[in-house]
Amino acid sequence: MKTHAIIPIFVPHEGCPNDCVFCNQRVITAREKAPDKAETVRIIESHLKQLGKNPGISHIEIAFYGGSFTGISMERQAEYLSIAERYKEAGRVQAIHLSTRPDYINEEILDQLTFFGTDVVELGVQSFDEEVLLQSGRGHGREAVYRSAEMIKERGIDLGIQLMVGLPGDSYEKSIASAREAVALNPAVARIYPAVVLKDTALYKMYLKGQYQPLMEADAVRTVKDMLRIFYRADIDVIRVGLKSSDNLASSGTVGGGTYHPAFRQGAESALAREDLEEMLAEQLKRIPESNQTGLRTTFYAAPESFSNMIGMKKSNKLYFAEKYPRLNQKFAVDCALPRNKYRVYVEFNGKL
Repeated sequence: MKTHAIIPIFVPHEGCPNDCVFCNQRVITAREKAPDKAETVRIIESHLKQLGKNPGISHIEIAFYGGSFTGISMERQAEYLSIAERYKEAGRVQAIHLSTRPDYINEEILDQLTFFGTDVVELGVQSFDEEVLLQSGRGHGREAVYRSAEMIKERGIDLGIQLMVGLPGDSYEKSIASAREAVALNPAVARIYPAVVLKDTALYKMYLKGQYQPLMEADAVRTVKDMLRIFYRADIDVIRVGLKSSDNLASSGTVGGGTYHPAFRQGAESALAREDLEEMLAEQLKRIPESNQTGLRTTFYAAPESFSNMIGMKKSNKLYFAEKYPRLNQKFAVDCALPRNKYRVYVEFNGKL
């Protein structure tokens, strides 16, 4: 059951004069400009009305996304934050959440964020590799990430890290290294975005000129799958994988190179589940003579929220195990005692495991 909800307030390109090669916030957020105070209140009230219909929701966050929140004027930040703070003090929401650039954090900004009770600050890190940052036009190096992350955590604010794979100059090895460096900062949450070639961006021009080759979907799935494993093993919550599906992104003419996949997360998590399940299955079958394996009752278990990943996108994992291990009598079931993204396999032999 879903217990956590976000009320998103989009501030596209507000406070961010730096155009990274991949960025087109107007397309991503489907907004031309940021909402004023009155519209911000309307957005929050509208979401709260809808969320009130779900009694299972116990934690609601007002989140400022798009652009770089801490890059807008201090006065404008205060306007938005004061609205969010009123809802938090009234107990109608439980947290204030925002995203920004690593180089848009300083003590004055943090003083204000702390004053208004900000709970989570996500840094759009994208990569810890200096060459990737340079070729992507980020306008800062990795030291800015470490500095701002430490400052945020010193204020008692939860840190979020956003990474992107498949940027210019990136590689599988660099993305995996970035995931490990992100984990070393011990963030509360993380996001992973495969690079999407959006029209009206420098990346799209590079793509048309043959100066940039997007990741093939299979390569992107493999990379993100292995990054997810790193985050999950560190018990870090990955709150999003891939850009959120929207009419803008789904419409023709918005995305170039076939780089947007609305169900990307399930593809990566399905691949991760299959690897885990097969490793556990192989370990158990080692102890059983192959001549005795035909017809063995084999049950794959997942937590309720991970069941679809265990089955696989379009039943890909179920089909995979049926084809590769046809001698086994296979079943897929829920185990409510298992945590999310954890699995187990039970092979019954002579009435026991």
